[in-house]
Amino acid sequence: MPKARRRSWLILLGASALVAPNLAHAQNAKTATAREQALEERLLRLEAEMAALRADLGAARSEQAQTATAASQAAARSEETATKLATLESRPAAPAEGFRVGGTTFKLGGFVKAVASATRFDDGMLAGGSLGKEFYLPQQIPVGAAATRDFMANARQTRLFFTSSTPLGGKELKSHIEFDFALATAPAGAQRATNAYTPTLRRAFLTYDRFLVGQEWTTFQNPALLPESTDFVGPLEGTVFVRQMIVQYRQPLGQGLDLLLALENPQTETVTTINPVLSDNDQDRVPDLVAKLVYKKPNLDLHLAGLVRQLSVHDGGAGDDSLGWGLSAGGKFAFGPDGRHDIRLSATYGNGIGRYLGLGYAPDAVFDRTALGNRLLNVDNIAGFASLKLGWTANLRSTFAAGYQHADYPDGIAIPGLANVSAYSIAANLFWSPVKNLDIGIEVRHAGREVASGLKGQMDRFEMAAKYTF
Repeated sequence: MPKARRRSWLILLGASALVAPNLAHAQNAKTATAREQALEERLLRLEAEMAALRADLGAARSEQAQTATAASQAAARSEETATKLATLESRPAAPAEGFRVGGTTFKLGGFVKAVASATRFDDGMLAGGSLGKEFYLPQQIPVGAAATRDFMANARQTRLFFTSSTPLGGKELKSHIEFDFALATAPAGAQRATNAYTPTLRRAFLTYDRFLVGQEWTTFQNPALLPESTDFVGPLEGTVFVRQMIVQYRQPLGQGLDLLLALENPQTETVTTINPVLSDNDQDRVPDLVAKLVYKKPNLDLHLAGLVRQLSVHDGGAGDDSLGWGLSAGGKFAFGPDGRHDIRLSATYGNGIGRYLGLGYAPDAVFDRTALGNRLLNVDNIAGFASLKLGWTANLRSTFAAGYQHADYPDGIAIPGLANVSAYSIAANLFWSPVKNLDIGIEVRHAGREVASGLKGQMDRFEMAAKYTF
């Protein structure tokens, strides 16, 4: 090998020996730097995770503190609410309607009712001012004369009532006062200018716990059974219809069954053998006693009532007493969509109970002043009505009703020829309620009356009514 080439190789070898350690060192330094960077990145990630952990822990502690504060506030509010409730419960409840004076809640209600009727009497004419012109009264159907026609319009059935309720001894002391203008005799010239009519008391009673005292529907009656009618009552001859002073006690027997016991104002109504006009004797000595069972469930209302009374007539030292009694049963059965249809039935039978039926269509007894002595001879009576209501729609409905009454007078005595013996009526109507509490109706009625002489009279009436209840 030439010297020059050998010298070059020696120089390269020496340079390689000098450079190799530096290259190794550089490589080692590069590796160390990578490890440091990886370590630094891991530390940075760790620090970030620790920071996130510290943030979560802080948030959890803050939430816990807020929860504790909210719980404390809720407890305070709960205690405050309980205090307020206790305070409210110690006060009388606020009325849902009406107004309060002191601790007593007062309410006002009633309705305005306007009626117009066209009537044909087949057998006579009613005198001016007769109630039979304005309401259906079977005892005022004329008999034994020529046919007549009549038109009448009035607002006499308009009604107002006031109620009160006062907490007393953990119960409610309540009162009810109600009047209308229907049955008072119209003064002369009442229709001449202002059509003035006198208010008349219908009901005035108080209740406390299970007791009722005051003027109210007789316990012998169930007014909930009266069918809807444009007339004041409807099938009057077939129903018990009395409002009078009573003292009533109600005893719940459970399962919708109640027992009612009452002492009620007595009044003996009589005719004589020569006079068919009812006499108000007002010489009674013992209250009428009534007991009634009432059973109520949704869509069902039943009653069974019994009456015992003493009839008394004592005039100028001469008179007599007799025992009267009666039974009445009835029911209302609702059916169909929303209970829009119903059937109503009532039947009454008794001896000496004439004034309880049909506004006194027949007497309680005949007061016989003959050679046989002054005797009270009771009159037997049977009466009833039935009705069917059909709710064509939610605001359109009809009622079909029929009523009947028959009085049996004692045998062996003379009876005045005009004494009422029997009466009947049939009616159909259509009512429309375009808005809540407003009722507009039309009705047709045919009725008949028979008296002891055999004379008969008939009545046909077309009637319209509008009523707004408030």
